[in-house]
Amino acid sequence: MTRRSMLASALVCTLLATAPTPGVAQRPFTVDDALGLQTIYGWEISPDGSWIVASVGELRGRIGVNAHRTGDPTYVNPSATRLWLINTATGDRQELFDGPVEIGRIRTSPTGAHFAVTRYRDGAYRLGIYDVERGRFEWPSLPDGTRLAGEQGQSPIWSSDGSELFLQVRADGWAEAAQVEFDRLTRGPITVYRGDDPFLAWEALRRQGAEVAVLALNVDDGSVREILPPTQLGRDGLAVAEGRLVYAEDVTEKTSYDVIFGSSAEIRTIDAAQPDPEAAVTLLDVPENRRLTWSRKRTHYAYADEGDVYFGAITGGEPARLTGSDEEGEEGDSSEDGEGEDEEEDAEDEPERFNVQGVSPDGASVLASTDAGIWLIDVETRERILVIERPEDEDERETAPRYTLLDWSPDEAAIYFQYASRTEWDRGVMRWDRSSGDLRELMRDERIYSGFALSEDGSTWVYRAASGNRPYDLYVASADFSDSRRLVESNPALASKALGRTELIDYLDVDGDRLYGVLYYPVDYVEGAKVPTVFLVYETFFDDRFNSTIALLNNAGYAVMQPSVDLEIGFPGEAWLKGVTAAANTLIERGIADPDRLGVHGTSYGGYATNLLVTQTDRFAAAINISGKVDMISFYTDSPRLGVRNIHAPENSQDRIGATLWEQPHKYIAHSAVMFADRIDTPLLLMTGEQDHNVPARTTLEMYYALRRLGKDVEWVNYTNGGHGMPRATEAEVRDYYARILEWYDRHLGADDATATTEQGGGAR
Repeated sequence: MTRRSMLASALVCTLLATAPTPGVAQRPFTVDDALGLQTIYGWEISPDGSWIVASVGELRGRIGVNAHRTGDPTYVNPSATRLWLINTATGDRQELFDGPVEIGRIRTSPTGAHFAVTRYRDGAYRLGIYDVERGRFEWPSLPDGTRLAGEQGQSPIWSSDGSELFLQVRADGWAEAAQVEFDRLTRGPITVYRGDDPFLAWEALRRQGAEVAVLALNVDDGSVREILPPTQLGRDGLAVAEGRLVYAEDVTEKTSYDVIFGSSAEIRTIDAAQPDPEAAVTLLDVPENRRLTWSRKRTHYAYADEGDVYFGAITGGEPARLTGSDEEGEEGDSSEDGEGEDEEEDAEDEPERFNVQGVSPDGASVLASTDAGIWLIDVETRERILVIERPEDEDERETAPRYTLLDWSPDEAAIYFQYASRTEWDRGVMRWDRSSGDLRELMRDERIYSGFALSEDGSTWVYRAASGNRPYDLYVASADFSDSRRLVESNPALASKALGRTELIDYLDVDGDRLYGVLYYPVDYVEGAKVPTVFLVYETFFDDRFNSTIALLNNAGYAVMQPSVDLEIGFPGEAWLKGVTAAANTLIERGIADPDRLGVHGTSYGGYATNLLVTQTDRFAAAINISGKVDMISFYTDSPRLGVRNIHAPENSQDRIGATLWEQPHKYIAHSAVMFADRIDTPLLLMTGEQDHNVPARTTLEMYYALRRLGKDVEWVNYTNGGHGMPRATEAEVRDYYARILEWYDRHLGADDATATTEQGGGAR
């Protein structure tokens, strides 16, 4: 079978699996559908792959957020889900609770006889242990005054034989102390901040959430013993491996302005059977800018430092350097013989720079990547095998497929990779065999994949897959993916709903760079028709993922385009103008987009982009900025609950200014849309949450008052109890949010077939 016929066959299977049910009338996708949309959040697979436990929830289960408590380490956002135990052979499933409940973390025991869950109820987390054979939960008690830590996502950890659970708990009085500090910062009545305090006040409060003690619970008799007294854990958390507790103790001395929530740590170990924290062995110092990659059982680790790979084990000793030269000056030094050589030859002599991708289960090898490809490095001999080669030409390398490590086979004879083209919707799974050096295709089609998990015995894969513009379903497959089958259809009711088809659009921006965007056609689109088109902006888009807002717009007669932009440090505003308008030109030239009825909107960074766009062009007939900043100067040191995030973003990360306010103030002015409000002719809807501590509403209101002063067409909707993005305090606010977006475009773009399709007061159009 040829490659083309394989893809065609896979596409037919995909279309048959997602096609509308014959004879069933297609009904509009409404806000009620968005509220009830089911999402598969997480799952754990048994060691032998015979069963999985999965949590599945809908948007309704995440409504009721108290955004006033953002930054409170004792607060848990609502996220009610159903917990299912599913037989992977038959697909039979059992719901383990009577309806949706608040589940924190799920962890399967090494023997597969049990799994542990943390459940939030009545203001606290409780530990549940489910006996798979008996089909029942046990809810063990913890010592008086002990509170199970769960607010920051801490998970129970099984001992290697499954006899004990290691639990992270709060010290007696922790919650009360954290609440007092939160109240002091939010209510006063007097709050004092000192420049010489080592940590910003809100960061100090956040750090309280990482202070835990560790207990070991005997699963059989319920007895508890202390392993670790209250300790400030670092980002690598803790694990149990080879009878030892391995943990990262946070040793950060002050707030970092170089890394968001930056923290330094020391990796330490103690004997889990006879714990003595005073006898802890320090394995490694981890600076704030270093990330460790661990083996599956947390016995070995690797990291990259200045382009070289280092490897270590929890048994101790100095990390070994696996790449580069062991002798200083052996590589990269110039010599008399090299004088006078041209710069091109010098560049060829530059040492390779490695990034760590993974560590094999037994710690025998490390997977690392360079510009040349992905390498398997033998830890003992330092010999390297080129597993996947990348093109030498830089332009070809930028468009070459991506290969992402999924896992090793248990015997380490094979390595699995997720494959994704960067020029077409072509995705799948590949397996590299060590003995032959062959890279074999196991699964390949147009679907979108995520969340691959391999059972410990290597027999069974579980993963999520979605056809274009459809939510994820849950699948199971054998080791070679020869019998992949769907376990859970997350939203069977969508088969009767009208959803637009999608297309990957490639186009050239103003600089001649090829970009890609995703076009979602209106429902019942007629070829050759020019339709109102909304450009949903952020950064780059490639996959045609399902999006409820897009589905509602498609049903209202709008095409939606997610264009990509080629952002450049120091000139993000210019990049959006080049990329988004080029995408618009492409759709207009193809006769799809009506040039007189173009809209643009975005959320957060996309809202910021939207505001900058409409100061530079009047091509859009309507625009919506949802939770997007408009003033880079007032935003720069705002949002204290996020620590240094709003300073780091323009200096070093997403906002791409590339300098401090004092180094390049003109760049901050140039990227503050409010400074150019007089140039805006596009009707602008501003939507904010008063309790948004990411992009505070008070920065966006500057644009409303500026445009009002200038006599422009502007509307500001502020949800008093809302947070960042879509409000989730009440269901009524969610309905209002969707209705206002659709009404704004109907008012200014007027889709030809925009008719009311409200169901149960949904407000969708």
